Parts: sequence; C-alpha cells; structure tokens
Amino acid sequence: MEQRSPSAGEMEGVPRAAAREPAKLALVVPTLNEVANIERTLQRIRSSLDPLEIPYEVIIVDDDSRDGIVDVVRKITASDPRVRLLVRRNARGLGGAVVHGWERSEAEIVGVIDADLQHPPEFLPHLWKAMESGVDVAVASRYAEHGSLRNWHPVRHGLSRLAIWLTWPLQKPAVRVQDPMSGFFLVRRDCIRNLRLETQGFKILLEILVRGNIQSVNEVPFSFGPREAGKSKAGIKEGLQYLSLLGRLYRAGNVSRRTDRR
Repeated sequence: MEQRSPSAGEMEGVPRAAAREPAKLALVVPTLNEVANIERTLQRIRSSLDPLEIPYEVIIVDDDSRDGIVDVVRKITASDPRVRLLVRRNARGLGGAVVHGWERSEAEIVGVIDADLQHPPEFLPHLWKAMESGVDVAVASRYAEHGSLRNWHPVRHGLSRLAIWLTWPLQKPAVRVQDPMSGFFLVRRDCIRNLRLETQGFKILLEILVRGNIQSVNEVPFSFGPREAGKSKAGIKEGLQYLSLLGRLYRAGNVSRRTDRR
C-alpha cells in the first residue's frame, strides 16, 4: 500500500518540540597574520550559512598574530554572537588551532575553512547538503571529478599528487578519497569523539580518515581559488610535519595489523 506524507493540516497538532532540530555547526577558521582577509571571509561565511537557517558558530582561532586581526574580529563578535574569537599564546600550527576550536564547542558537526579565501565560503551549503544526506564526512575536493586547482605551478601540483599517492595504502578501502589533504571539510563529532588528534602539522583530514570512526564520505568537487591577500604559510617545515604524520600513521597501521594476526 502506498504511504503518503501527512498534510500540513494534519501536522498542526504535533507539538513543536517533536520536530527534529537541525544539527549545530561549528566552523573553525584558523588564522595567522590574515588581517587582510578576515573581514571579507567572515562576511562571506555568514552570507553563505544564513540562508540554511541552521544553528551555527564561526570560531576564529588565531595563533597570536600581531597584525591587528584581533581588533577586527572583536568588532564583529560584538555585533554577532555567532562569531567567537580564541587566541592561542605560544602555539603554532593549523592542526592544533582546529582541534583547539573544536574542543571548545559542543556542536554536533564541526568543520574547518581557511581564512585566505582559497576555500570559497559560498561552497559551504554544498558541504552541508552532503552532511544532511547522512554521511560522516563531507570533503571539498580538488581532485574529485570536476574539481580543479587554478593557477597552480606544475611542480606544486606534482608534489601534491605525490603526497596524496603516499596516503593510498593508509586509507580505508571503503572510504578512500581522492583528496585526503583537503583543508576544507565537515565531520560529525561522534566520529572523532574519542580520537586524540595530532596538533602539529596541517593535514588533519588524513588522520581523521585513517584513525576516526568514519563509515561514509562524500567528496564534493570544488575549484581551489587563488589567495586574495597575505602570504601562504606552507613551507619546508609543514612538509616535514606531513612526512612525520605519515610515518606515525604507517607505524600505527603496522602495529595494528600485527596485533590482529595474534
């Protein structure tokens, strides 16, 4: 027998509390000397999230920049309580900043986006739609079909491809993704609740995919844009931290496999 949905009239007698409230989103924006971008970034984030009509907070986690960014963000937080500012003293690192922000929120879904506008905030509704479908992680993917990297030098592109190739044996076959190094994604807190994430380095998604309780992933293709202002923080130090993370994940995987064979 065909089932039908209740009409609007039939729903009038249902208590408002019985309706399922949308999950809350906590979006972390890690910053270090991003004063030139932060006001536009926050404006575009809020303009993208407001139409979704969901509870959300945007958490700026700044690594003690001395460029005036704190004053700019404080003016915004004074007029919009959904924007929060956290300043870390004597600490550096994107991964640590992201974890710092997530730990200070109780939102059911947490995420991260860069402040340099290479991650277009207008893409956030696409990631949220993917989460609403029930997946554990929604990734803005540069390497999924129809994704792109604009204005990247061929050498940088090649190094990125090599770095991803090195992750292939680590990833779980059932949830293997093409862009495990993306810095623009959303994840359900329950999937990482008992996971102690590394605070060094900047490729936090890879560790979540390898060590987290992840059962499903949706890669949503997007175009990685050019930096609009400021300087990139990527360098040799970040590259070495990435290799160190790979080494730890490979060692942990080998130990796990040996334990499983006993």
